Amino acid sequence: MEPISLRTERLLLRPLTPADIPAVHAACQDPEIPRYTPVPSPYTHEDARVYIEETCPRYWREDTAYTFGVFTRDDNRLTGVMCLVRLQLEAPERQAEIGYWTAREARGHGYTVEAAREAARWAFEDLGVERLEWVAQAGNEPSRQVALRLGFRMEGLVRALIVHGGVRHDAWRAALLPGDLGLPSKTPYVPYAG
Repeated sequence: MEPISLRTERLLLRPLTPADIPAVHAACQDPEIPRYTPVPSPYTHEDARVYIEETCPRYWREDTAYTFGVFTRDDNRLTGVMCLVRLQLEAPERQAEIGYWTAREARGHGYTVEAAREAARWAFEDLGVERLEWVAQAGNEPSRQVALRLGFRMEGLVRALIVHGGVRHDAWRAALLPGDLGLPSKTPYVPYAG
């Protein structure tokens, strides 16, 4: 897929460019980002360059992940990164997983919820996703709060799902369906009534 941009009232979600390398590098110095994400630690300028110039464009071309830098529309300030991963866009699966991190200075302003809501809308309406998953290392309460504010429903604790730093960790898993946002789905859904 060719990279696209998405807009909300306050934010622009767009592909990262080489001009964003310093901002991504600076944001990833916060130890909370590599604590819960696969971001390398220490995070070097070269890590940011490879991610922005090589990894993200390749994933867009291969349709394996769609990554957006999240920027404020008024001053073009990086607030974080939002991505759709584990893409299975063909029937019958039609699902993806959403992931994100938020720059320390941008936390507490609702930017991640706003950006994730737009990414979910795009996934459901334009990509045909019928199940959007959120998975995070158990204990990542800020990420969980974002997911819950979006309307994700917790599905439980998955044992030893995430390998991080050579160690297996339990994970929280939740899902969002188009109907949770008042959107239609091509495949009927019949919840278990037992």
